[in-house]
Amino acid sequence: MRFRHPDGSTVHLAYCTNVHPAETLDGVLAQLRDHCEPVRKRLGRDRLGIGLWLARDAARVLVHEPVALRGLRRELDIRGLEVVTLNGFPYRGFGDSHVKYRVYRPDWTEPARLDHTADLARLLATLLPDDVTEGTISTLPLAWRTDFDAARGAATRRATALAALHALAGRLDALEELTGRSVRVGLEPEPGCLVETTADAVEALGHGRSEPSGPAASAAPAAPTMPAAPAMPAPPPAHRIGVCVDTCHLATSFEDPHTALEALGRAGVPVVKAQLSAALHAEHPGRPDVRAALGAFAEPRFLHQTRTRTPDGRLRATDDLHEALAGEDAGGLPDTAPWRAHFHVPLHAPPEPPLTSTLPVLRDTLALLVGGPVPRTRHLEVETYTWQALPPGLRPRSRSLLADGIAAELALARDLLADLGLKELP
Repeated sequence: MRFRHPDGSTVHLAYCTNVHPAETLDGVLAQLRDHCEPVRKRLGRDRLGIGLWLARDAARVLVHEPVALRGLRRELDIRGLEVVTLNGFPYRGFGDSHVKYRVYRPDWTEPARLDHTADLARLLATLLPDDVTEGTISTLPLAWRTDFDAARGAATRRATALAALHALAGRLDALEELTGRSVRVGLEPEPGCLVETTADAVEALGHGRSEPSGPAASAAPAAPTMPAAPAMPAPPPAHRIGVCVDTCHLATSFEDPHTALEALGRAGVPVVKAQLSAALHAEHPGRPDVRAALGAFAEPRFLHQTRTRTPDGRLRATDDLHEALAGEDAGGLPDTAPWRAHFHVPLHAPPEPPLTSTLPVLRDTLALLVGGPVPRTRHLEVETYTWQALPPGLRPRSRSLLADGIAAELALARDLLADLGLKELP
């Protein structure tokens, strides 16, 4: 879906297809037929944007078989679909019954992550509509933090990850010279990752940033006989590498949208794209009925990092919701202040009381991103991949009901954009 911003530019709205598991090209083509086209028809639109997720196996086929890539582009056109952004975060296996920590591998210290992202950029340059010259890709925020914590080589690994982003930027420059299409990549800050918050993004990507802190800066000094850790590379170029702001992740970390976006702006870190999503919110986690309701969302497929804020403003954290519920004596979270859990709940249908969602954070962030005289990003993507991980009574029981739900989410996003003065285009 396309919208005209008051400044005259076009803002794109899509929904992310990682809600529909597919590891192969045949699976991707089935997604377009069975899910994406029905959503478009429910919205009564001739054209619908999708944020395509291509698992590694599907991407390999498309890179090495030009006929297959032309076939995918033709299938998109036939079904009234367009692609201006890709979700490059999951590498493979995102539809497996147990994903958890595996979604963070390979990370940006591993050549496979660089190669996969560069391949996605090549594919996106071909898939972009004829009248669009810029595409975007969201990606892993460097790595999951425990791969770096308390490790002698933490500084080296962090430098390796940043060097890989520099290499990617060079490949993206060459791609634009070859194709005339510009592709930008955004690290997607996520709870538990090396780049978890806006402050972390500024540290990694900010131009004129302060000295590194966190795992890299606090690592134990090397023994005198060991070589010194390399200096941190300069930030990767901002015309290629920025951030993808996910409003569920932003809310889970209790970040204030205005403060977060202003910090990115001051540091020269561009918002490449934004993912419109909402986290699970429990205002009174100490109540038995609230804990029982939260327990229904603790499930085995995805990580649901959970956070609370202490009276002095610090965050307390667990990697998963069931850990938070274990009780403070067993390493769980204190329950005297609100909790937020990384669970992408449907935007149009917040959880039943006593739980709520962080939809207000999404609204505030969207207003700051596109409600001003000039949009801070022009690529928006609804991402609610946890539909199939909802408690049994809330899961869509058919393909048709899932399409209804996704269409309702996009309709809500469309209304929010209209309220901000953006006009939907045919």
